[in-house]
Amino acid sequence: MTYLLDTNIVSYILKRNITVDNKLREANVRGEEVFISCITYYEVKRGLLALNATRQLAEFNQFIRKYGVLFLDDIEMIEKACEIQVSLKKRGISLEDADILIAATAITRGLILVSNDSDMQRVDGISVENWLQADS
Repeated sequence: MTYLLDTNIVSYILKRNITVDNKLREANVRGEEVFISCITYYEVKRGLLALNATRQLAEFNQFIRKYGVLFLDDIEMIEKACEIQVSLKKRGISLEDADILIAATAITRGLILVSNDSDMQRVDGISVENWLQADS
């Protein structure tokens, strides 16, 4: 399996959440690939800079050296994001643009999105796991 970590999951990792840390460690032991989106990179980095969280910034920089950052480098991702937004809007559901772009990245790359955001489950065609839950 290959995973894309949502912003909230990376935040839990930086906060040293034991449950999420254990899931990440298990994925590493199994040799599974783990990535973050450039959108997640942006959201996490700007938050840490705003807080001047120097320890967490150093940990985040180390984290991204180990796990790849996926860029919005394919028009298919943008097309998928447009489809997701229109589909959700027709169903009366709103989702932040950043979340839509992260979801589109997971879908187009065939990745399992690891997220604690229940709204991500509403996106058609996405596979989501919540590593904060002990049984996922």
